[in-house]
Amino acid sequence: MGHGSRPGRGVEGVRGRSGPRSARSVRTRCVALLCAAATALGGGTLVLTGAVPAAADPLSRCTATKGAVVAVDFSDWGGKVVRGCDATPTTGYDLLHEAGFTTTGTEHDGPAFICRLGHKEFKSGTPHPKPAQEACRLTPPATAYWSYWIAPPGQDHWTYSPLGAMSHKPKHGSVEAWVFGPTDVGGSTGGPEFTPAEVRAGGGTDPGDHPPVVEPGKVDVKAADAWLRGRLTEGDHIRDEGAESANLYQSAHTALALAATGGRSGTVDRMKAYLAARTEEFAYPQGTDKAPSPLGAALLALLAESTEGDPHSFGGHDLAGDLGRSMCTAGGTGDCVAKGDFPAVGDVETQALAVLALHRAGRKAPADAVARLAAHQCRDGGFSATLMRDGEVCLYSDPATTPYAVLALQEAGGHPDVVVRARKNLRAAQRPTGAFAAYPDGTTGDVNATGRAAQVLRVLGDTVRADAAVSWLSRQQTKPGGFGAEEGARDAELYPTWAAAVAGARTSLAALTTKRPDRPEPPTDPTDPTDPTDPTDPTGPSKPTQPPATGGNPPWRPGEGPDLKKGTRYLTSGARLKQGHYYENAAGTGFADYGLTIDGAYALAATGTDNDTLRGIVDFLDGRGKDASGSGRTVNDWTGVGTSHAAGGSIGKVAVLAQAVGRDPRDFAGHDLIAALGKAVCQKPSRSPDRSCAAKGAYRYAPSVFSQSLGVIAQLRAGEKAAARTPVAYLRGLQHSGSGAWPSLIPSTGDSEVDSTAMAAMALDLAGDRASGKAVAKALKWIASKQLRSGGFRGASGDSVNSTALAVQGLSLAGPKYKAQIKKARKFLARQQNTDGGFNVAAGGRRGSDVRASTQALGGVIGTSFGTLARSLEGTEPQPPGGSAGGPGSTPDGGGTDIFTPGGGADGGTGGGSGGPGGTASDDTPTGPLASTGVQATGLALAALALCIAGWRTVVVARRRAARGGAL
Repeated sequence: MGHGSRPGRGVEGVRGRSGPRSARSVRTRCVALLCAAATALGGGTLVLTGAVPAAADPLSRCTATKGAVVAVDFSDWGGKVVRGCDATPTTGYDLLHEAGFTTTGTEHDGPAFICRLGHKEFKSGTPHPKPAQEACRLTPPATAYWSYWIAPPGQDHWTYSPLGAMSHKPKHGSVEAWVFGPTDVGGSTGGPEFTPAEVRAGGGTDPGDHPPVVEPGKVDVKAADAWLRGRLTEGDHIRDEGAESANLYQSAHTALALAATGGRSGTVDRMKAYLAARTEEFAYPQGTDKAPSPLGAALLALLAESTEGDPHSFGGHDLAGDLGRSMCTAGGTGDCVAKGDFPAVGDVETQALAVLALHRAGRKAPADAVARLAAHQCRDGGFSATLMRDGEVCLYSDPATTPYAVLALQEAGGHPDVVVRARKNLRAAQRPTGAFAAYPDGTTGDVNATGRAAQVLRVLGDTVRADAAVSWLSRQQTKPGGFGAEEGARDAELYPTWAAAVAGARTSLAALTTKRPDRPEPPTDPTDPTDPTDPTDPTGPSKPTQPPATGGNPPWRPGEGPDLKKGTRYLTSGARLKQGHYYENAAGTGFADYGLTIDGAYALAATGTDNDTLRGIVDFLDGRGKDASGSGRTVNDWTGVGTSHAAGGSIGKVAVLAQAVGRDPRDFAGHDLIAALGKAVCQKPSRSPDRSCAAKGAYRYAPSVFSQSLGVIAQLRAGEKAAARTPVAYLRGLQHSGSGAWPSLIPSTGDSEVDSTAMAAMALDLAGDRASGKAVAKALKWIASKQLRSGGFRGASGDSVNSTALAVQGLSLAGPKYKAQIKKARKFLARQQNTDGGFNVAAGGRRGSDVRASTQALGGVIGTSFGTLARSLEGTEPQPPGGSAGGPGSTPDGGGTDIFTPGGGADGGTGGGSGGPGGTASDDTPTGPLASTGVQATGLALAALALCIAGWRTVVVARRRAARGGAL
């Protein structure tokens, strides 16, 4: 693609991109692939022509409050930024067409992955990139694809979309953008080089358009740490002058601040032990048989969560459990003003801390408590300092309370409009110096309000504003290291120093932790298959493995794991499993998502709860059944078997299913999948522009550890140990030598991921040699170290169902050793199961059942490795189309929510394109955000699906997995 000079100005004065994109980090090369992969995961041989636009709505029909605007940057080909309008927006996909643009999907992923865009205002409507630049057969590389960005009403910056264009529903007054080129895995680079304000209808700005411009400055956290330590009595608590006993409130806050400034230390451990010994005094002042003090319980729970402790077992008490159970179920009593309050609480700050503590503990904050907190938003967007009675209206907000209220609401989820208004309030309240005043319209800065505001701004993704606030704080720090309360104060005090120290450490009460993340190690050279520690040197096929049948009763007691039957009914509902044969990648399109379909079959094979439906899926795939997309796509169109673009990971995925149910992988769907997989092993790296082979030993078109692992498992299960030797060595060589983790993508981007590590461990566990055994043991130890207090595991979508399920499968390779971690993870998965039987994508945020997450949850929670998964279909009969859909006791419509992926929060986790302010995201995500074996939030396929259709919770999700999805 030509990267010549860019035009200085685009259409309507909007500046396009400038400079070559090729200079961007090579690490981004695989990220973009996700969209496509996950979105359709099914690509076939159908050539998708460009979707014809409707009669375009005139741009004048969109205003700052009506309609949505989309801007497409054609500057890569010497063009301009072209804008269009949809006066009645429905989805981002329809917005493009209503605005006069044409779209073209890929053969592999369908129309949801937008591969080309065109408009009559540029090159007479010729879609770009042209076929000579991108064939749009497979998922485009992450260095050259159309990325999707959004800016809701009032937002001053672009966010990588947390959903694909078919799933995202733009609000009136929003603006969206499509940019061609590379985007990094976090969505932090590669976005539009024009602002939302430049293309938004009617112009219109908000305070976010003009953040403070200040000199950079950093808080001296070491000095703050030393000053705080100097306030301690006997090295473990705070005692007021002249008092004979400790001030436990101040001690808890000081411990949190020290955790931020110095991390894990002897001082923090001593303070935690001191407070734990006084838990009943601080958190249960009325007795352990009474409701806890919300403030005491919340602060101690936050301390436990931030310092690698357990809020469910601190000082001999379940702080989080007792706090959650204490919420008022009705108002009008002495201790409860209204439903949703915590007993005897009179201030909004304590309500917010209680909600935040419950969220961080992995216990979903009661919806009534969160709603009660949101109800205290004032007319200016900030929050009241005191709790109000129902019906009262807040006129003036408190700048010191607002940050903690927003922090809790952002983390708990469910009230995005409230957070948006509060964000505007924070932006408007920030002074040109970067400070925040103690009261609305104040003229001097307040250290406590500024420290708290800096924390929440960073969580919301307003890093420029957060850094400006920290810069101001750095100028308020006294020589000894503490902070005074007001601007220019010279006498340091404890109260303002707490918030300033946490903000200065660039963290928040929502993210504070003393646990240090592993540093990724570069992978070793994987091109040499020789294993000096392996005494064997097989020269021919070994006997295929014969794993025992799996399934039966769940390996847990009632209440300690998900309800498998309910989960099965959700997955087999006729509203989801079309004709009892496949899942669609976009509802109503008839376009089969074969990767997701196989994930569903894996889940049924693992649980053994509906063998008839499993038989129906397998028969459909094996019999080369066709989807209803109009082109009659079969599973072979998805794998590409027998063609020049055969994808090794996808072939491996189908072969593993055949092996699991007793079918012959050498004669499945009309092909010898094992022979095809052998042919897909790369003998050497391919050269650009051919991106089929990453390295010697990799599988063709398998750009993820997930896809490589599936290929290895299929070959080893088929007894092809000699043929698999080079792929095994390559997979083993991708392991980080220091931590034992695996990256998500191939070639490695240096990240570490639970999903990929678990998958690689399952593959190498079959190899049987000493080197692989050591690699597996190291991997499982790393996975166990990543378990969160909730019992879940971090993925692209946050506290991820997908990652947790895969972790259970991996840890079960050494089940007795990791029994406690597995039990805790199963309980986490049980909490994520909804009443319809489906599972959330991740803990926190809005609940909603997701098909991908549900397939992985059911398939993984049993703990059976893909290397040993086995399910006999004896006793079943061929299923007529739709005959088994829904499973036992299902209803015609299946009930519940069909393929729903919640938008991500600041985790990204998560976000369709980010783990930052709009992300959530994926992670991996999308995360992303979605779950799926080989497509999942860990797979690029997921990314595609996440990015393009179901949505990734995180940019990382879809993008880190895009490559994967295509291959799996």
